[in-house]
Amino acid sequence: MERLVVLASGSGTNLQAIIDGCASGVIDADVVGVTTNRPEAHALVRAADAGIETDVLMRLEGEDRRSYDARLAGAVARFDPDWVVLAGWMRILTSEFLDRFAGRVVNLHPALPGELPGINAIERAWEQAVAGERTESGVMVHLVPDEGVDDGPVLASRAVPVDASGTLEAFAATMHDTEHELLVETLAALCASDSS
Repeated sequence: MERLVVLASGSGTNLQAIIDGCASGVIDADVVGVTTNRPEAHALVRAADAGIETDVLMRLEGEDRRSYDARLAGAVARFDPDWVVLAGWMRILTSEFLDRFAGRVVNLHPALPGELPGINAIERAWEQAVAGERTESGVMVHLVPDEGVDDGPVLASRAVPVDASGTLEAFAATMHDTEHELLVETLAALCASDSS
């Protein structure tokens, strides 16, 4: 069984999809740890409900990014992960972290490759659709080899049409459903190929 550590900053719906995918046997892996940088993150509740060990690692006063990432890497390394999954992790990781897990950090981003890097990608896609500048967006899962933002080697992507006559909420719900499906499928493929 592959060992997954999930980094999440928010509600943890993608974490839940991973937990469910492992429990059902779709992903040949176990989530062995969940780390967050926000003590109020609902991802902690989801992890606790599944009996998964958690860490809350906040940035200390005056701590620079690289020092924080070195401390984060140490916390994650104790779980001995095969893969580190960024599922709504709202921090850009530096080489202090990424070099420790080279080739094993996977990120989920709600946009197609090369489009809408950074935060609020769903809202920005919606605004562009309403302005008549876009008819689709999408979701991608990619590796994180360096400090670039949402631009690592793509593992999988899926287009999602944007119906500008609908609502942002409906579009966001479709995007989240697609995120869950694509992330689980991609992790299943990674864990299957890694264990063969």
